[in-house]
Amino acid sequence: MKATSFLLLLLTGLPTVLELTTAAVAAPPKQGEALLKTDIMAVFAHPDDETGAAATLAAYALGKDKVVANVYCTRGEGGGNNVGTQWGAALGILRETELKDCLSLIGVRYCYFLDQQDFFYTESLEATFQKWGKEQTLERLVRLIRSLRPEIMITMNPAPTSGQHGHHQAAGVLATEAFDAAADPSRFPAQLTAEGLNLWQPRKLYYGGGEPGHAAAIDVDERLANGNTPARIAAQAAANHRSQGFGGFANSPQIRRPRFFTLVKSVVPFTESETDLFRGLPIDDAQPKRTQPAAIAKSEATLNIAFVPRPAIARYRQWATAQNIGHVSAKMLADMPVIAGKPNELQIQIQNPGKDACNGELHLQTAEAWQLEPSVLKYQIAPGATQTLQFRLTPPISAKVDVELIATTEAGGMNVKAVAKAHPVPFTAISRLKASPTMDGSDNGWADSRAIEIPPSNIAEGKVKDAADSSARFRLAHDGTTLFVDVEVNDDVIVSNIAPNDIRGHWRSDSIEICIDPDGGAEHTLGCFKVGIFPFDTTGVVRAARDADAHQGPIEQTAPSMRIISRRTPEGYRIQAAIPFAELKIQPTAGKQVGFNLIIYDGDKPNAGIGENINKSRIAWSPRPGVQGRPEDWGRVVFE
Repeated sequence: MKATSFLLLLLTGLPTVLELTTAAVAAPPKQGEALLKTDIMAVFAHPDDETGAAATLAAYALGKDKVVANVYCTRGEGGGNNVGTQWGAALGILRETELKDCLSLIGVRYCYFLDQQDFFYTESLEATFQKWGKEQTLERLVRLIRSLRPEIMITMNPAPTSGQHGHHQAAGVLATEAFDAAADPSRFPAQLTAEGLNLWQPRKLYYGGGEPGHAAAIDVDERLANGNTPARIAAQAAANHRSQGFGGFANSPQIRRPRFFTLVKSVVPFTESETDLFRGLPIDDAQPKRTQPAAIAKSEATLNIAFVPRPAIARYRQWATAQNIGHVSAKMLADMPVIAGKPNELQIQIQNPGKDACNGELHLQTAEAWQLEPSVLKYQIAPGATQTLQFRLTPPISAKVDVELIATTEAGGMNVKAVAKAHPVPFTAISRLKASPTMDGSDNGWADSRAIEIPPSNIAEGKVKDAADSSARFRLAHDGTTLFVDVEVNDDVIVSNIAPNDIRGHWRSDSIEICIDPDGGAEHTLGCFKVGIFPFDTTGVVRAARDADAHQGPIEQTAPSMRIISRRTPEGYRIQAAIPFAELKIQPTAGKQVGFNLIIYDGDKPNAGIGENINKSRIAWSPRPGVQGRPEDWGRVVFE
């Protein structure tokens, strides 16, 4: 090729090169802070916790081009496994992979972990932070907020309601506190001086869930440009969590319903309801100040009265007040477990915020047949003081249903009222035997022990068709050195799908769980003895493992002196267990009271895969959602 021709060809192509160069300069790739800038940050405890918010995240990420980042406290290594033998850290690797497959479908761009341990199911926030370390976990979350600078934060409701995982509560507490801490120069200042970060104030914080008409309602069934809907995409995405049994979630109709969120903290004015999380945004102020919702109507009476609830609720109320989110905690009733058939010492507090002394009578009332002693309490309280009054509440021995407990008084010409919920838990005695039972699956040695029924109506979770489907009776006895437990289970479809090398996660199949609390009303299970017993593994052998206490694993390692047997019966199966008191850390002196519960897990899937989670229902002597992780709501037993 001649030089002139080559030069002409080069010059001919030059404008295109210049145009490309100019275009590239005009739209450089994002980098540094611009690359990380996030619109929505969602904070959860475990992989799959995003399921309830997934359709909303998809609506914003795919429908409105918002940048979304999800943060998880753990990798979910403490959960079950429906699809393999991975457990512990190995399960965390699997669940992280499943999670990222899910998030890629709903458009979540960033995914981060706070690297805390998913140790076991608990309903205790205290136990969770005892394991994690609250301050160090909060520091990691604040670092992410200051790095990603989200406009909106979404998290889980931290209220200690029945069935609310302690890890979920912790995720909500961390996100709530981080919302303010990220904008506070006194919190984690080394991030500002040594890591090159700047303060950042997120604009809004939402909790998942809420009441229609009083929360953000997000439509997730509106078609996107590709013809699909956020709800359908979210359902398909959630199906990736197969290890947790979400494989069939793609066809779930529930995920198509509008998603509700409660506005908790905000730098823009609150409103009664909204249909867009970004209402009032963006704002230009780099460091805006929080606003507060319209004040909750307050009584003008000169006294405040309140029942003293279980410790977790009392701490939650104090925390919510410190966080200035009283509008969220206002509807949280005092919840008080009480022993059926026994007098329970309860308390009510009277606060006098005024300048004058007050005196009067406090009137108590509750359900018929529940005894209050006394039903009228006299008080005399100085200005600015708080007085605690005690009373006794005795439920009927057969009580099973929660009842309202109401206190009223008149002060300053106005009626003042407090309401609580009393939750009855069952009670029985453990008979002392002269000779130990034979432990051969028969009635030998059990003649003096009373049988206690667990009817199919005692549902803690799921559905039960009838007594043949799932019910039980049990007996307790001791000989001074060993606790004996005899359980006869009615189960018309017995499933044995747990392999001999997979003795853990008893909730996955037919099993029973024995729960013993030496303290009788502990807040968490770290000091308890909890053991799940499979009546038969895949080889027909009875096996057991401790679960969700401080010593988890097969009893051969964690309770080596415990003995178990299992036999098939015409109605189902029968399990007998002998647990030395040395394993339980209990001295069985006469009159000593401890916590006890027995939970029956039923699967009813005869073609279940090996290790598959087939849990259909749970019934219990003391039933309540999540009761396996909340010893306060277990029954009570006393040694004879």
